[in-house]
Amino acid sequence: KDVQKEREPHVYLSKEEVKEKIQSYNSSVTDKLKMTLNANGIYTGFIKVQMELCRPITVQSSQSQGRSAPSSQDTAFYLPDGCVNTLHISSTNTVREVIEALLKKFFVADNPAKFALYKRCHKEDQVYTCKLSDREHPLYLRLVAGPKTEMLSFVLREHETGEVMWEAFSIPELQNFLRILDKEENDQLQILKNRYAAYRGKLEEALRGVLKPG
Repeated sequence: KDVQKEREPHVYLSKEEVKEKIQSYNSSVTDKLKMTLNANGIYTGFIKVQMELCRPITVQSSQSQGRSAPSSQDTAFYLPDGCVNTLHISSTNTVREVIEALLKKFFVADNPAKFALYKRCHKEDQVYTCKLSDREHPLYLRLVAGPKTEMLSFVLREHETGEVMWEAFSIPELQNFLRILDKEENDQLQILKNRYAAYRGKLEEALRGVLKPG
């Protein structure tokens, strides 16, 4: 079940409560991805983000890395479904900063505003997926839920805008999309040609058997 927005109230924890929760969290961790509490009260840790992207992403080439806008040298491709990435963040990092860091880590040239971070959790034998607001703090949510991804996991998706807003994409991005579509069209065309060639071969073989003298 998808929920429009995160509506749960944010409960602010005292320093002592944070310390206790981090100790409890670390005692339950099985993958060594523990949290660390600093003297200033800020804590750091890891979150895993599953990529569920329907459209291709644009990855910067080595020549265009560091530029703010995509270039014609960048490449676009579909990310494998279910790909999971791990980020090391702090309790002060917001959802928007997490999205930007995730894209920067993998040299994704697309505008971060095209993406949204969702949380997926289990409640009353149902799975709920809801979009987090840009001001939410993912590491706090991870701490409160505990380390088990069955209880809480993060998902990166494109914004659900209904119709694709093609005007939001740059010219190089659109050109890359066309190249992908051309390749997919050629691949499908070759599959059809091979299929009908096989049918033709079987028909010709059958005809030779029928027309064979005697």
